[in-house]
Amino acid sequence: MVMLANRLRKRQKHLRKWAKRQGITCYRLYERDIPEYPCIVDWYDGEAVVWLYERKKDETAVQQAAHRQETLTEIQAALNLKPEQIFVKERAVQSGLDQQYEKYGRSQHIRVVQEQGLNFEVNLSDYLDTGLFLDHRPMRQWVRERSDGKRVLNLFAYTASFTAYAIAGGASATTTVDLSQTYCQWSERNLNLNGFSTSKAHQIIAQDCLKYLKEAKKRREKYDLIVCDPPTFSNSKKMKTASFSVERDHGDLLVDCYGVLAPHGTVIFSNNARQFKLDDASISPYFNIKDVTKQSIPEDFRNGRIHQCWILEARG
Repeated sequence: MVMLANRLRKRQKHLRKWAKRQGITCYRLYERDIPEYPCIVDWYDGEAVVWLYERKKDETAVQQAAHRQETLTEIQAALNLKPEQIFVKERAVQSGLDQQYEKYGRSQHIRVVQEQGLNFEVNLSDYLDTGLFLDHRPMRQWVRERSDGKRVLNLFAYTASFTAYAIAGGASATTTVDLSQTYCQWSERNLNLNGFSTSKAHQIIAQDCLKYLKEAKKRREKYDLIVCDPPTFSNSKKMKTASFSVERDHGDLLVDCYGVLAPHGTVIFSNNARQFKLDDASISPYFNIKDVTKQSIPEDFRNGRIHQCWILEARG
């Protein structure tokens, strides 16, 4: 286990200086760097969120519990944290595990973190994800640098971090759309944290994004910049369609985005489906396609496939 502790200390020493220069208080420290320790550790300004993965399929429940306990103990020691400063998520439910670390999982542990001059609310305890996707940090900055005077549409917006960056960059209007009312309320709080508020120019809408695009086209709405980061799969009862699969449906989705795109407008399209392949044939009549995945992965992520990302420029 010394390998894990040493790796964490080395990464923290390097990334702390880098993050300070960037104005970043939350970043990825460790991502299954060592095969024997398949976990992810994210740093949130003095606290850590840890995702634990199964190690070996043939391990007994007792062996799993022992390894889990050792992993968390080493993380705590390496980062000089108290048990209550570590929040554990598990990708697979494993029966028979020692429940000693239940104290790590609490509810409503909400705080505000800083990223490149902006503030965001994160919830470290209640959900699998915290409310801020750290791997999209470079593209959020890309949006800020290109939003001045633009009309921006943020689809599948989650907690509206892209919207906050767009407004900070001088966007003349933003529309933030997400199916979840919970995320829309969270989005409004994130805007408020940065001195922004909802208005006729800056709207947050709780609606199925696929339905919104079709209705917006009928209203002849136009956007200069669209951020489109859909889920890999969704079958929410609130959706107009029975289900959504990014691999199956992204072609139609992007054509619908084109339908509300201003001349020479841009779509940022990303997703984290592992086997995803862009359907160039269906979208190339509408867009010039540029794969920016490599440039969009931040320095603190060693996994170059954490997501895929394209910049799509409207043709004609």
